[in-house]
Amino acid sequence: MATEYWMSGPVDNIPALLQPVAHALLQANLEINHLMQDFPEEKLWERPAGVASPGFHLQHVSGVLDRLCTYARAEALSEAQLAALKAEGTPGATLHDLLEQFDAQVHKTLLQLSATPENTLTEFRGVGRKQLPSTVLGLLFHAAEHTMRHTGQLLVTVKVLS
Repeated sequence: MATEYWMSGPVDNIPALLQPVAHALLQANLEINHLMQDFPEEKLWERPAGVASPGFHLQHVSGVLDRLCTYARAEALSEAQLAALKAEGTPGATLHDLLEQFDAQVHKTLLQLSATPENTLTEFRGVGRKQLPSTVLGLLFHAAEHTMRHTGQLLVTVKVLS
């Protein structure tokens, strides 16, 4: 793809106001898969200069998308989601498994975007145990920008390790 997603027109079945979220997630998905294509498995959990490992970034972007989408649906995190959060950064998963999990989570998030009515975007959503204030749109936007932030961090870490 020569053009970035945001310059490629609307994503099918995504409400107009959520197009930027879809574009960012699709761009991150493309960049991460391309970046990690030939990455050596033995470096997946290395932390150069003490920064987060590539494995952590891959676990984290999947987990954050899952958690923020859960809050956007006005649901509480499950025990499995809380356990996954606690385990982020723990070596074990393979690069293939982490990429597959990320791809699946992006797909799941896009499905949620397609089912999100635009008239709900300003509805209150509480975040976490303290129910910190946000909105459906705030959570979905943060899911996209947080994913892109970690995509950039992953890019730098992988370049250092390569």
